[in-house]
Amino acid sequence: MHKTAAYILGVSTKEEPAKISFPDEGRPIEEPYVCIAAQASSQCKYWNNPTGWDEVIKWLKAQGYRVICIDQKTVHGTGIVWNHIPYGAEDQTGSRPLTERARWLKHAAFFIGLGSGLSWLAWSTGTPVVMIAGFSHPTTEFETPFRIINWHTCNSCWNDPKERFDHHDFLWCPRHANTPRQFECTRLITAQQVIATIKPLVHKR
Repeated sequence: MHKTAAYILGVSTKEEPAKISFPDEGRPIEEPYVCIAAQASSQCKYWNNPTGWDEVIKWLKAQGYRVICIDQKTVHGTGIVWNHIPYGAEDQTGSRPLTERARWLKHAAFFIGLGSGLSWLAWSTGTPVVMIAGFSHPTTEFETPFRIINWHTCNSCWNDPKERFDHHDFLWCPRHANTPRQFECTRLITAQQVIATIKPLVHKR
């Protein structure tokens, strides 16, 4: 999205994170930790693999990391579909100031998130961002070498000019709604894919 204005104005599309300044009291915990954010404003943005977060968190803990969830909400959804904080993550959810979130992110080994706001905040704090997303094409978000997408499934509907996003439909999946293929873009991203992407980051900071 950040490139759209540059294209319109005819200026460089080179990416640059926002320059932010915030009070920093140092590390919030002494042990090595990873921040995660599993919630989003629409189900298509979630990592819809039913065991994905559990497997990745278990693996991270085996590497000696604490896993801290910094989402605003512990549970989010609509109707009969509700998304809970991933099992095994430590709960730092709540309506906290963004400065507090930035502090947690700045001192994290890395951040694992979705195509949503906390990924952008993590990028601005200089923390490596592992982004799991399939509804959007990688050019939609900032460039990160740790972007995970499954090209062998339906993907990038967000960038399809034939599809109009419905803000009122939490379960928006324009191509495969109410079929076995609904949300396959992230449901078919495996924990093994994510772990393989994370490995180069382990104990680097």
